[in-house]
Amino acid sequence: MKKLLTYLSPFAPDISGACAVLFEMGGITVICDAGGCTGNVCGFDEPRWGKKPSALFSAGLRDMDAILGRDDRLAEKLAKAVQQIGTPFTAIVGTPVPAVIATDFRALERICEKKTGVKCISVDTYGAKLYDKGAEAAYLKLFRSFTERYDTVKGRVGVIGATPLDTGMTDASFIKAASGSDDTMVFGMDSGIDDIIHASSCEKLLVISHCGIKAAQYLRDTYSIPYETACLSPLPDVSDTGHTLIIHEQFTANALRRKTGGDCASFFDMLPEYMQDNDTHIDDEDALRELILTGGYDTVIADISLKRAVREYSGRWVDFPHFAVSGRL
Repeated sequence: MKKLLTYLSPFAPDISGACAVLFEMGGITVICDAGGCTGNVCGFDEPRWGKKPSALFSAGLRDMDAILGRDDRLAEKLAKAVQQIGTPFTAIVGTPVPAVIATDFRALERICEKKTGVKCISVDTYGAKLYDKGAEAAYLKLFRSFTERYDTVKGRVGVIGATPLDTGMTDASFIKAASGSDDTMVFGMDSGIDDIIHASSCEKLLVISHCGIKAAQYLRDTYSIPYETACLSPLPDVSDTGHTLIIHEQFTANALRRKTGGDCASFFDMLPEYMQDNDTHIDDEDALRELILTGGYDTVIADISLKRAVREYSGRWVDFPHFAVSGRL
């Protein structure tokens, strides 16, 4: 059965990717579920809870709420939260529940804005895609909804794509040091909604994960800010790897390939313009096994958790953690 996992743990879903982008923005985020999806995000896919606060709630939908589409109940709960906490905006993240009942998220945004008096955005995720799709949608929604036009600040760099799910880091200190600028905005990590509002003041954008490309293209087309791809995460120190396969997020894998050579692969989206001839998108466990066992690779550089699916592989395996895959920082 395609997509069935018998050796590996489930990867972080699109809901977690959206919540990772919103985590430090300073808004109130509501996951539109009965509690299970929120438990997954809080318990497994967000490692910043021990260091940083965030207002993340479950809508607490009951059976009849979902069946009857009682959007007014959600708006009432959200209004109470806004009164108690205070917030510049609210965000609603979709799950399988609103997907099944065909919730109109644009209408829900308007209902919540009228009830709370603050701007509401929604991210139409539904749990069946992987984290990169949710992060991509959240970044694009934030910049489209909040960025205003400001004069360019010379030397200012904006970084898009920094979440723990991709980088394995819970703060932006390493990224800022590696950016090459003393004035760096790392959108979504050690920064809030104010940086999103002032994003048009950046002289240049660095996209460090493929989930930031659409947002960077929007900022380029709207505010004429050039962007380039980069990797600002620590890479394993390896040499003499022979014929090598690197499995990770696409831009991170490409950066490591410049040191080792070889092929790149990923379970997550791979943009064609950043692929080489032998690069591969991995659809499932069977595809992973076939790729590694028949590819003639001397070295595989990937999260060690993936080795469970190819225990008979006798080559060199270099551990390269990917938090969205294994939950390891």
